[in-house]
Amino acid sequence: MFKRAAIAIFLITLVSANKRPPWHHPQPDPTPNPPCRFAPGYSLEQVVQNPEPFIQDVLYWEGKFVQPGIGSLQDNAANGLTYDGTLINQTTGLTLPYASGRHNFSAASKESLHIMLLAQALTSSPSAARVLSPSDPAKAPEIAFKLLEQKLDTYLDFNRTYPGFGGFLPWYNNTFTKIEPTNDWVNRLPALDNGELVWAVYAAVQALSQVPSYRPLAAKWQAWLDYNAAHSAKIFYQGQGKVCAVATLNQSLPPNDPGQKYTCEGSMLLNDPYEGELFTWYLYFFAPSLSPADKTALWTVKRPMLQSTTYTTPQGPITVQKGYWFSAHEQWKILEMPYYDVDIVRRVFNNNERARTCNSQIKHIPGMYASVNNITDASNQIIGYISAAGIPSIAFIPKQELDVITPYSVFPTLFANRSVGAAWLWNMLQGKKMQNPYGTTESERVDGRGVSSFVSWDSKITTVVALGGGVGGLVREKLKGEGRHGEFLRVVEREYGRVFKDLKGEDIDFCLPKARVPDAGLKDYTNCKAK
Repeated sequence: MFKRAAIAIFLITLVSANKRPPWHHPQPDPTPNPPCRFAPGYSLEQVVQNPEPFIQDVLYWEGKFVQPGIGSLQDNAANGLTYDGTLINQTTGLTLPYASGRHNFSAASKESLHIMLLAQALTSSPSAARVLSPSDPAKAPEIAFKLLEQKLDTYLDFNRTYPGFGGFLPWYNNTFTKIEPTNDWVNRLPALDNGELVWAVYAAVQALSQVPSYRPLAAKWQAWLDYNAAHSAKIFYQGQGKVCAVATLNQSLPPNDPGQKYTCEGSMLLNDPYEGELFTWYLYFFAPSLSPADKTALWTVKRPMLQSTTYTTPQGPITVQKGYWFSAHEQWKILEMPYYDVDIVRRVFNNNERARTCNSQIKHIPGMYASVNNITDASNQIIGYISAAGIPSIAFIPKQELDVITPYSVFPTLFANRSVGAAWLWNMLQGKKMQNPYGTTESERVDGRGVSSFVSWDSKITTVVALGGGVGGLVREKLKGEGRHGEFLRVVEREYGRVFKDLKGEDIDFCLPKARVPDAGLKDYTNCKAK
């Protein structure tokens, strides 16, 4: 058995080199039915040396969320679409009764996560199969295919009912087979969430196209993409490179109706270099009405927010991309597009994760930050949503709420260093109630005094999709087939190359967790207790 000193030396060497050990590979025979509260059964050393057994257990239990009645509409009225999430009983961890527990609303962003998972399954991804069909992995592609059929039918029906959205999705109610806009999204449409959705569908089309019998469905989804693209600029583009964050419209009138008027809601623009950039790429490549000057202007407008800044550690400075909050959520775009194909982006994004992991280690925080639902109160109601959660010193917005951490904050770290990302996930799951019968729990206080008894797409399936490598590979293949990949590389290299000239800190180790979530008297869910 290793002595602690020897283990410490091994861990430092592994993390410093940013290399995977020679035995780093998916386990050929993962445990068929791991216990629900499995995380305490692993040590930090085990997870860092070989994260795959732990990861296989994570995938198995997250799959309990991706099922009818929990994450999507029940079988008896199946439309294939997601719910936002579900509250769970604070004692048992099981779902609450329908009327009080389920968030029946959802959005294009949640749909994007589901579709990315389905696209991975279509390519026979072992991780996606572990989530969708752990008892019979070979069935995962068929499950994914059927769900994509259901989704497309639902999307098309929604567009027939509400043609003013131009094929895109507002936030919607998913109470019945047919969806409808939520009350606060009647005649309104967000660009950011739809940017996430269209690239997930783009990846799914590529995955479907690889199987001859699936190609008719691929063609139908491609037609959906083409329809949306045809109206995308009319709905969201204001001219001079400006993209509306939210468009206002008449949801009952088709895009080409003389009475239809699309306008920007307020002065907010989608000009960020984070996940909002996905919609910029959609306009850039596929909006037929944009001129070369418009396409150039799209990037010019965004440049003020693409900035370099420095995170300071005892080991030296680390050059990073300045965040809005520096929430992990801001890195969503790496799940969907092949940004890591560009060397300067890969290096900057890896530095981001050095800063993210070291910030928590240095400040003795037992986890990391991302925009997430706050904890639930005594009446089992979520006490609010925390958007401003990241690293203030390297963000545009310095005022942040930093008392709640969330497991999904590891998803970009998994791209930079799989072992370190898994280690931080493991560390957060040590907190009481941080595992439940549907996988990981939404969030927890850093002082151990509360958790969010809730399960959602954002806080779970981001991690799942990242563990499967995202869908950037599928998007790369399709971009290449259309002759667009070179242009993607050129523009990304140009934009990031303008800002990042001399990167510091690439020789600094990724940081492992040291602090633990305190035991402040919470009890694990009775239906998910350690043996």
